[in-house]
Amino acid sequence: MALPKVGSIGEYIREQRKQAKISLRQLSAAAGVSNPYLSQIERGLRKPSAEILNQIAKGLHISAQALYVQAGLIEHREADSDVVAAIRADTFITGRQRQVLIDIYESFRKENRAGAPAEDAQTSQNAQSRPEPGSDEENPLPESFTSTLEPFVAEDHFFGNGNATPRTKEG
Repeated sequence: MALPKVGSIGEYIREQRKQAKISLRQLSAAAGVSNPYLSQIERGLRKPSAEILNQIAKGLHISAQALYVQAGLIEHREADSDVVAAIRADTFITGRQRQVLIDIYESFRKENRAGAPAEDAQTSQNAQSRPEPGSDEENPLPESFTSTLEPFVAEDHFFGNGNATPRTKEG
């Protein structure tokens, strides 16, 4: 997937900052980079080091790799999927929200790559027939997600409004 068409790393950083709806001063404080230096980077007067790009990426809550690629420090190796391209193109969510969605999607892809050959036939079969709600079939979510969600899944904790509450000692 090609990154947005901008002329320089500074323009790219400015665009990401504007999409995140934060001021130059806010990004400066979050990244630990001086306001004048960050302004010079955005205007194309300075070329930031990899370390500064990493700090800016953290301040913007985006992938440092995206900034490294845009700055020409590394080559973009693997083409992004259409899903990642769609997430990155969505201007109705923040940069941080885009990155979280991409991270979740990539974690699913990584998990599936690890067990892909043995599970390919089963995955296509499961896609055609979905398990009944409440069945004991294997949970499709990674264990790290299910352990986080576990307090909310008991049926007796769902109310008429569809909201869930965590389990308590009182029940």
